[in-house]
Amino acid sequence: IMPEKKEVPNYIKYINGGLAGMGATCIVHPLDLVKTRMQVGTGEYKSAFDCIGKVLKSEGILAFYGGLTAGLMRQATYTTGRMGFYQMEVDMYHKNHEGSPPVWASMAMGIMAGAVGAVVGNPAEVALIRMMSDNRLPPGERRNYKNVVDAFARIAKEEGVPALWKGCLPTVGRAMVVNMVQLASYSQLKVAIAPYVSGLAQHVSAAMMSGLLTTICSMPLDMAKTRIQNQKAGEYKGTMDVLAKVAKNEGIPALWKGFVPYLCRVGPHTVFSFLFLENLTKAYKKYVLNDDSGSNL
Repeated sequence: IMPEKKEVPNYIKYINGGLAGMGATCIVHPLDLVKTRMQVGTGEYKSAFDCIGKVLKSEGILAFYGGLTAGLMRQATYTTGRMGFYQMEVDMYHKNHEGSPPVWASMAMGIMAGAVGAVVGNPAEVALIRMMSDNRLPPGERRNYKNVVDAFARIAKEEGVPALWKGCLPTVGRAMVVNMVQLASYSQLKVAIAPYVSGLAQHVSAAMMSGLLTTICSMPLDMAKTRIQNQKAGEYKGTMDVLAKVAKNEGIPALWKGFVPYLCRVGPHTVFSFLFLENLTKAYKKYVLNDDSGSNL
């Protein structure tokens, strides 16, 4: 009789998912800062390079890591939730069915994983957007949160606990789209290109294509989310309202404003997240379970 194959325990899937996201964030955080500044600013930066130049000149190099604690907290909550949940879904699928999941199944699993991650990660998301765009406000209006814990405490105290879930609907909506496209396309592309490339090249190519698709689909929703979470008082009613107003006042291409820094962030973040995740899973299987197979993603 074959000995039963040991499974990676569920809590490890969540831990690995979070660590992968945090590792990727440490690498791409400066690009995220540039993207947020460009989305929040109405025309103060001409391009991504202009933004980088101005931040360097007026705030110094360390400013690019402004809000890093919130960024890591967001990965520790949002990515842990979505990546862990997605791996559980994929592994359950493999248990109950032969072969890899079809496109629609991958998409459905991505949507569910995105929703779970977004609800868990929303407070960190609010803190992150505020901390990253704080330096561009006049000194009197700045919120000056010391770190992410201070931000949570003050938001809860000054605006009430529900304020931590401000913009939760657009965040969940965006997360469903992002994860539907990102996780499903990665799983599917990996299978599609398997005959031609394997190992690292396969992971990187699948992740890069997945990053591009994700960027195109989610950018308008990301823009809406950023504007809603950063607004002072009732500027926008909701996601559709932001999209309509921006399209009307600034033109439809404005929905993809900050596309290059967003792509430069989502692209590498997707690549590094999946690479770290594949290798963390592989290492756990190899050194803990003595199993030489890779991940099921």
